[in-house]
Amino acid sequence: MTRQEAAETLALQALGWVLSDPPRAERFLALTGLTPDDLRAGLGDASVLGAVLDFLANHEADLVNAAFALDIAPAMIVAARKDLA
Repeated sequence: MTRQEAAETLALQALGWVLSDPPRAERFLALTGLTPDDLRAGLGDASVLGAVLDFLANHEADLVNAAFALDIAPAMIVAARKDLA
């Protein structure tokens, strides 16, 4: 698996975590400007996946909680964002 593929996989896992909480999911959509249809259509798009990781990286509590839930270090989420670029 390439770094790009690993970053995409992590972003999809992170998206699952984001969407698991309705208020957090609503905040994600509001802050990114994505609609549910945009999100579904962009699941393979690096810019949409990057928006997920940016959302987490820009809110420390979510970053830490997502990393805990995914059993990874918060820095791995930030590093994955760089690998999507």
